[in-house]
Amino acid sequence: MVVKSELEKLGIHYASVELGEVVTLEDPTPEQLNQLSVGLKKTGLELMSDKKSILVEKIKAVIIELVHYNDDQLKINLSDYLTEKLNYNYTHLANLFSEVKGITIEQFYLSHKIEKVKELLVYDELSLTEIAHKLHYSSVAHLSNQFKKMTGLTPSHFKILRRKRRSTLENI
Repeated sequence: MVVKSELEKLGIHYASVELGEVVTLEDPTPEQLNQLSVGLKKTGLELMSDKKSILVEKIKAVIIELVHYNDDQLKINLSDYLTEKLNYNYTHLANLFSEVKGITIEQFYLSHKIEKVKELLVYDELSLTEIAHKLHYSSVAHLSNQFKKMTGLTPSHFKILRRKRRSTLENI
């Protein structure tokens, strides 16, 4: 709603406003773009017109959606999934992402998977086996090894530390 109201305030006609993307009916003037940028920054949003940055943000959004909001099993590998979702060759996406972010798509994907594992461990509703299955790990050992490699802790040690921290905070 913020983006739409900013566009309307500046008289910029648009065909659609989606998460992270606006399709305008005509090219906004440089002054309109400047005013839009200022208006969006006041609300914590950023105007991006650089095509590389926009594509990198789309890659990040697809991965975040996949890891954090999609409960379906990924039936194809990540490279094919991104190619299908974004209609770009994976090599192009991977090279661009690494150039702009300084890490690989795979590293970004794995870091989000580990964050999701942490979240599920804290909720304490699923077993480690269920978490491994939910996040498409081949085994609990694979998940545990990757978790330890990225956090320095085993999943069970992480869980114990979180419990201790929570009980300490509750006793304050």
